[in-house]
Amino acid sequence: MTMRTARGYAAAAPAWATGRWWRGDVMLGHVLEALTGIGLATSAGLNAYIPLLMIGLLGRFTGLITLPGGWQWLSNGWVLGILTVLLAIEMVADKIPLVDHVNDVVQTVVRPTAGGLAFGAASSSQTVTVNNPAQFFSSHQWVPIATGMVISFIVHGMKASARPVINATTVGFGAPIASTAEDIVSVAMSFAAILFPFLIIFFVLGLIWMFVVIRRRRKRRKAEKRALKDARNRPAPQDGHTLDLWR
Repeated sequence: MTMRTARGYAAAAPAWATGRWWRGDVMLGHVLEALTGIGLATSAGLNAYIPLLMIGLLGRFTGLITLPGGWQWLSNGWVLGILTVLLAIEMVADKIPLVDHVNDVVQTVVRPTAGGLAFGAASSSQTVTVNNPAQFFSSHQWVPIATGMVISFIVHGMKASARPVINATTVGFGAPIASTAEDIVSVAMSFAAILFPFLIIFFVLGLIWMFVVIRRRRKRRKAEKRALKDARNRPAPQDGHTLDLWR
């Protein structure tokens, strides 16, 4: 593993991981690596640019991350500047009712792509640029990138489906609050994925619970609207006899 944290879980084996225990240490490294990738990809599903910017900044200015050679471009000054501008646009657009819906449509492509890049960097894929397609697929370098894209797409889909419910139930006032909360969670998940990967399990479970609650509210709201529509379309009583039956 070439993406390391300050805690050194991938840089060196603990004292007990010697002799016959080395296999356990290797397995632990793979688990932490996967949790880091999952956390960054999930974060990208909420905000495409936060995890990429986090990886680039930490890789450029701190020793918390050592990026593989093929991913050094994430810490390039121009890339960081572009990501910062895109992040600013995203943070504004996502907090305006109706505009946030248009933004979610555009982000349907951007967020999964960012998730694939983040997961790929976390799992030490050598490069995103495929110079030799046969080698790329035979070496399975595409697996973490595809996995990150799928995770981010699922999270993006839940976010995009939940936002209309929030806007409708709060008459639009909930959009900036929900967006700010999503940004905070995205930042926290990115940090946790890099520094404390095991916390990602609780983050993911919390997000799943939250979206389940929102989805249930959406179904309840649809059922209420359907019942109200049926009541309005129900024919009115025509005479006294019919009126007694209605009562």
